[in-house]
Amino acid sequence: MPLKHCLHQHLPKVWQSRNGLARMLTPVSLLYGGLVAARQGLYRSGFLPSVRLPVPVLVVGNVVAGGAGKTPLTIAIVQHLLDQGWRPGVVSRGHGRQTSDTRAVQMDSAPADVGDEPLLIHQKTGVPVWVGSKRSGAGLGLLQTHPETNILICDDGLQHWALARDLEICVMDERGIGNGWLLPAGPLRETWPKKVDLLLHTGVNSIGGGFQAQRQLEDWAQDGLGRRVALDSLIGQPVDALAGLARPAGFFNLLQEKGLTLHQTTPLPDHFAFVGWSSSPLSRPLLCTEKDAAKLWQHQPQALAVPLRLTPEPTFWQAFDRLVSALRSR
Repeated sequence: MPLKHCLHQHLPKVWQSRNGLARMLTPVSLLYGGLVAARQGLYRSGFLPSVRLPVPVLVVGNVVAGGAGKTPLTIAIVQHLLDQGWRPGVVSRGHGRQTSDTRAVQMDSAPADVGDEPLLIHQKTGVPVWVGSKRSGAGLGLLQTHPETNILICDDGLQHWALARDLEICVMDERGIGNGWLLPAGPLRETWPKKVDLLLHTGVNSIGGGFQAQRQLEDWAQDGLGRRVALDSLIGQPVDALAGLARPAGFFNLLQEKGLTLHQTTPLPDHFAFVGWSSSPLSRPLLCTEKDAAKLWQHQPQALAVPLRLTPEPTFWQAFDRLVSALRSR
């Protein structure tokens, strides 16, 4: 088993308690924490500059390693802003891509060029999406190409202090902050508690405070040829499922909640590229996430991608609207 895949499977389990292995890693965590604090201090003091863009910037991120629902929330926020009359754009680093330049995401972009999550955001919302290792450069490129854009959402980047932001939204799943220790002894990218404008839980709230969101799969799936299949038509027969997520088990559990019988599940590392993936005929229906679909369909166009819908509670949107309205008036 490749080392990266092994770490992906086992480290999250280590991070849920203060066990012997986690304690062995605490000296490295202290060093990491010191470096993070020093870097934050350099940005706060102005010694390292933060670029301020000419429109409000909202950052959606998390404080733990691995996904917690940032991209589904970004999609939900973009759609909400569109309904409110805003003209949003999205910037991202494009994690997992094989390019390093700053570029626009197109509907037919290759995931290897722009990243699977930015591609999904653009395909789901239709708003301008740019990727770049420097989010400020991606934002400037987007604004120059789409001058009508009047608000930017940064998908991930809570720790990317080189981009000044007007609103910070932190997402957490049921893992919460794990054992509460910094990397690599724990899952935290920076110390918690951290002052953020909004905190949203996409799973069981294990730390208190914040708002709650519900994760649900749609009632249908779609293959790479555009064919749509109702999930209830698959009930009563064995199906296979795979997921290249930080927590693949979450996707598998949601499928079972839909009444599906999972014959074989394949957990894959987050942003798995499917390089060299088999294109042999499928013996059973194969279900995947929308995030995996663009890559998997190159090999298995008959695979069925099941969309995920994230629904924050109404009080979250009320608090969000108050904060965004203040940005509009400013």
